[in-house]
Amino acid sequence: MKKTNKLNRRDFIRLSTFASAALPITLGGFRLFANDKPKEYQFSEDNENILVLVQLQGGNDGLNTVFNLNQYDNLQSVRSNIIIPEANLLSLDGETCFHPSFSGMKGIWNQEKLAVIQNVGYPDQNRSHFRSTDIWNSASPANEYISSGWLGRFFDENHGEYPENYPNTNNPHPFAITIGKVVSETCQGTSTNFSMAISDPSNPGTALVSNTGEIPANCYGETLDFVNKTIAQTNAYADIITNADNAGNNLSDKYENSNNNKLAGKLKNVAKLISGGLKTKVYIVQLGGFDNHDNQIIEGNLTEGKHSDLLKELSNAIAAFQEDLELLNIDKKVIGMTYSEFGRRIRSNGALGTDHGSAAPLFLFGTCAKNQVLGDAPEIDTQVDDQEGVQMQYDFRNVYSTILTDWLGATKQESTNVLFDEFVALPLFKEGCAAALSTNDFLLQELEIEVYPNPTINTVNIRFFGNNENIKITLYNSIGAVVKQVTNQKYNAIQQVLKVNIDSLPKGNYFVHYQTKGISKTKKLLKY
Repeated sequence: MKKTNKLNRRDFIRLSTFASAALPITLGGFRLFANDKPKEYQFSEDNENILVLVQLQGGNDGLNTVFNLNQYDNLQSVRSNIIIPEANLLSLDGETCFHPSFSGMKGIWNQEKLAVIQNVGYPDQNRSHFRSTDIWNSASPANEYISSGWLGRFFDENHGEYPENYPNTNNPHPFAITIGKVVSETCQGTSTNFSMAISDPSNPGTALVSNTGEIPANCYGETLDFVNKTIAQTNAYADIITNADNAGNNLSDKYENSNNNKLAGKLKNVAKLISGGLKTKVYIVQLGGFDNHDNQIIEGNLTEGKHSDLLKELSNAIAAFQEDLELLNIDKKVIGMTYSEFGRRIRSNGALGTDHGSAAPLFLFGTCAKNQVLGDAPEIDTQVDDQEGVQMQYDFRNVYSTILTDWLGATKQESTNVLFDEFVALPLFKEGCAAALSTNDFLLQELEIEVYPNPTINTVNIRFFGNNENIKITLYNSIGAVVKQVTNQKYNAIQQVLKVNIDSLPKGNYFVHYQTKGISKTKKLLKY
């Protein structure tokens, strides 16, 4: 798979300005890129499974969304000005709790249709909104720039000629739809975006093909020809979408009970299109406003404020959508996933807010989601520094890999090709609902890793048992940057002890991250 440097925003604006003199460039939300085609390999797309992505823009504060009572006192000591009182939390299992505004999500948990995946992030966390969003959308390593999106590459392999001659008899429906004005970069293929941006499915709109006479045989002519074909394609898809919207239905009254809930309105449209027979595989909706550096809560009323309002909108919208899918009897083929570019720092700031951090919880919802809290509670240290964020336990590409293989029908090799590396799947789906390839890969036994002495000055020992599988151990600093690759090799099924020299590292907090077949663990280390 070829990796290409991403067109920067300044160049995109410049090229778009040049083109706009003669071309309609909105194209119903299609983005235009011109990159080399990747090597050929095949996907299986013969299932009816649908993925709904809910993007939380701005960086959701996971520590103010999911609470662990064993860590609550320590969290209160570093977040006393914003923490939700324990008495107001919604308990899931006696140990894990939700924000009080998450009652809709708790209802889905009670129905055993919600997975909470703790501490999801990536190595070398970037705390820029734009760059970190690019990383999540493209599934690229933090130090590489890739112009295509992970779902765009998934579609591209069977449909490399797209949009030429699409829609067609075998593929009459859009591959992906973004409910909004701008297409999602998750669906950016190597030459065009597989997603259409639609604000109102009942009136998706059409555009006129430019008619400037004979098309010149030059770069401008090629662009004009591409634009004309894309407009014609958009118009053809518009009829399919309108028909599905007319044939579709909504049965849940929870939408009406979610007054002024724009996200609920977007998901209502998604449910209606699916029930109307649209075969689109991926839908994307977005909820912004999570970048709460100040006034995250209302002073004197810790359970209210901007973050509380956002969580209520998110929770109520998903609850209405899930109920609607069930009433429409289409729930078994739809899975939803939330994601955000990063979490927030552990210590709150003096402005009743939180700053850009690292990992955060991710939610997978739907009838086929395995009801569980996967992963460990974030470890909270009362001596946490101002820069420290929640450390990664699960790489988000492990989640993507699971969705590709267990839900969308890719083979393991195809998932590896799309994600540029092998990422072991996680047990996210109920057996009988999905391919459940992850069940075969996930090691269910408990794993103990000992890091000692801790605190330490010059060296640290890492003790673990091998499992005849490859084991990767990485040392991270407090902001999620890799400072040392300890090991990355196969170990026999006996006790192992690695002695690691950290004499050259500055004093402070570090994290030892252990990863093997289906298991990830993070241990905190303090160097004096």
